[in-house]
Amino acid sequence: MMDLNLLRVLDALLQENSVTRAAERLGTSPAAVSRTLARLRRAVGDPLLVRAGQGMVATPRALELRDEVSALLRGCDQVLRPGAGFDAVHLQRTFTVQTTELLLAKLAGTLTDRIRAEAPQVDVVFLPEAVEGGPALRQGTVDVELGVIGHLDPEIRTRRLTRLRLVGVARAGHPLFDGRIDARRFAAAGHIGISRLGKRFGPIDTVLAERGLKRRVAVVVPSHTSAMMLARDTDLVALTLADWLPGTVAALGLRTFPIPLDLAPLELGMAWHPRNAADPGHRWFRDHLAAAALAGSEPGDRGAPEFTGG
Repeated sequence: MMDLNLLRVLDALLQENSVTRAAERLGTSPAAVSRTLARLRRAVGDPLLVRAGQGMVATPRALELRDEVSALLRGCDQVLRPGAGFDAVHLQRTFTVQTTELLLAKLAGTLTDRIRAEAPQVDVVFLPEAVEGGPALRQGTVDVELGVIGHLDPEIRTRRLTRLRLVGVARAGHPLFDGRIDARRFAAAGHIGISRLGKRFGPIDTVLAERGLKRRVAVVVPSHTSAMMLARDTDLVALTLADWLPGTVAALGLRTFPIPLDLAPLELGMAWHPRNAADPGHRWFRDHLAAAALAGSEPGDRGAPEFTGG
């Protein structure tokens, strides 16, 4: 098998027709290039360069090899350069994203449009958040996790995207809208909890307790869609993200309102396994997923570019 370094020396010799200039080009000594030329002559079975007066000239065999060797080295450099040769239009791949139904409903359309415009043969599979946290990224069953990131394996890489603000949502004719919605009136309303695990209490209850208030979570449902449908048909109050599909909210006969509590925003991020960090196709997909998640967000809320976490 031909040593790639031999080909680099041969290319320099055939371009320069001089051992000295080839050595300068390669950053080595003329003696080292002369030794390599001797190896090349034995390997090819041809003198390659012969003395002609004060200089050297290429043999017919060397002239045949010159363009071929140069093209071969350019091809090797392309293969070895990070992300070289990547063209999304030729990508045939399926990416799997684990995220909440709430985020999926807002970003899936934007992401699909972006993907199909550049890579019509790429498919996306969305999976719900696992009932129990597991090493899906490490096992390779999930390409990217999108949401409020936590409980990750130590090697997982992350990127913070934006902060999300929660708002209340109720049917447009709800009695809450008859006056100013303060913490006491908010707590007094019946509430809908959203939890895959059936949890009834969360950060809102902690903040209310600090004010000596308590709300009643009358119903717990596993999905955002179920909560919105229930809020439409009852006097129960649900939670959603600020600016979440305002056309859909209005079409359902719902209205949103600021939650009258000092709540920390949700930190939206994405996570992936380091095996995919340098993969140009995976990075291309992550960039589009991030752009779809950030669509419509305020620039000041946006996170930093990709960084390594863990």
